[in-house]
Amino acid sequence: MDFELATLHLLQILEDLHRRNIAFQSIMDGFATNTAAGRMVFSMVSAMAEFERSVISERTKAGAAAARRRGRHVGRPAKLALDQLDYARRLIVAGEDRAQVARSLGVDPSTLRRLLAKG
Repeated sequence: MDFELATLHLLQILEDLHRRNIAFQSIMDGFATNTAAGRMVFSMVSAMAEFERSVISERTKAGAAAARRRGRHVGRPAKLALDQLDYARRLIVAGEDRAQVARSLGVDPSTLRRLLAKG
């Protein structure tokens, strides 16, 4: 669930609890929603948490973009090295079963099929 949606959902739950005269008390943060001050603190904490998550996301994206500009790989490491992929191609051309070749390389057959299709 998206963080903003989760925050909105949490606020809706707290409003529903308030309408039913049920107070929420945060043991970790030391506030309760049965007071105006507690509701204000909850709103501020929610806003700050959302802001912090947005800043982290922006920094992560900026870091990944900078790494790409420097020619660095961003993301998960490749399952097979290029020489392993070439070896798999040679075995398959020689008549070996794709599934067996994939197992011998320690990857799922669908992974090998996808990598071979990429080129």
